[in-house]
Amino acid sequence: MPIIEIKKLTKIFGTDPKRAVPLLKDGWSKEKIFKETKLTVGVNQAEFSIETGQIFVIMGLSGSGKSTLVRLLNRLIEPTSGQVLFNGSDVLQMNAEQLRQFRRKNMGMVFQKFALFPHRTVVQNVEYGLEIQGMSKAKRREMAMQSLELVGLKGWEDSYPDQLSGGMQQRVGLARGLANDPDVLLMDEAFSALDPLIRKDMQDELIELQSKMKKTIVFITHDLDEALRIGDQIALMKDGSIVQIGSPEEILMQPANKYVERFVEDVDLSKILTASHVMRKPETITAERGPRVALQLMRDRGVSSLYVVDKDKGMKLIGVITAEDAAGAIKEGLPLDDIIQRELPSVSPDTLLNELFEIMGNTRLPVAVVDESGRLKGIIIKGAVLAALAGNTVPEAGVQLGHS
Repeated sequence: MPIIEIKKLTKIFGTDPKRAVPLLKDGWSKEKIFKETKLTVGVNQAEFSIETGQIFVIMGLSGSGKSTLVRLLNRLIEPTSGQVLFNGSDVLQMNAEQLRQFRRKNMGMVFQKFALFPHRTVVQNVEYGLEIQGMSKAKRREMAMQSLELVGLKGWEDSYPDQLSGGMQQRVGLARGLANDPDVLLMDEAFSALDPLIRKDMQDELIELQSKMKKTIVFITHDLDEALRIGDQIALMKDGSIVQIGSPEEILMQPANKYVERFVEDVDLSKILTASHVMRKPETITAERGPRVALQLMRDRGVSSLYVVDKDKGMKLIGVITAEDAAGAIKEGLPLDDIIQRELPSVSPDTLLNELFEIMGNTRLPVAVVDESGRLKGIIIKGAVLAALAGNTVPEAGVQLGHS
């Protein structure tokens, strides 16, 4: 079951806002509702679900409703209608005390502005939320120090905010959000006030932090590059409505409408797509087979090379043989093991396409894609990369080699 489920979530600003709910259901636009009723639609019947451990990005231009939407999740803004289900329980049905506990223990928040107390040290800022919960001084200090270590600020705990750079101040805000170990972290434009280089560093740290802690993160941004860089799933908003939800590659390669097409048209795909997006299934052989078998397999499959793998070690890559070498081995009576090219280009599945250009330019062979254990997952041919950069679907792209 998803950790968060949103059903028909709507926010309308103005006097007696519920009168506009049936108008939205009848298909009235935001502009028509404002013209006829003077009510402003902030969020229009949003529906989505978020899995545990996912980075779910909500993005859109200024005024799209993204910041309103994230504040509906923990009722910093009260929804007009709909449901917010957290582990199956409706947040909208919580009373004041239940909501207070929910915000403290289940759903933390990191804001665009660091909102640090200038008269408090770093560690005192981080432990503030724990302090107002009534936690003992020793316990809250212990949890605050653990949180600071997670974000790389160990040793800075006795400093004051004005002694820190902007990136370090944002780390303090992140540590404060993590201090009480919430199930979900809401981040509203958390990095937008930072310089570009510091912002990229923070994005990297967030990805690394999430990989360690497996936190569920709802991240708000107006920056498409940021959304594509960190998001597992992206919800793109316009005029209070969600116009598309999908993975970064789905948003890029399969835009739902003209608006999304215009939104993503200037994206450099080589900095977004990875080897896993364009790799295709390799033709393989095991080392104990002979060169005659190898050459026959190449003829049957219409390829000029085969990748040699060790099935006993989970398809671990050994090397590659070419048709030319196999034919030579047959004439000279050599075993397959003698003609394996063991030095060949290989990359990990998450290697960006722009990192492949030089590698592919220096080899005649397809580039092998291997995981951290050296197991062959796929191969990359130049045509697949060119097709992906042109925005075309690559036949067999992304097919992974099974272990059977």
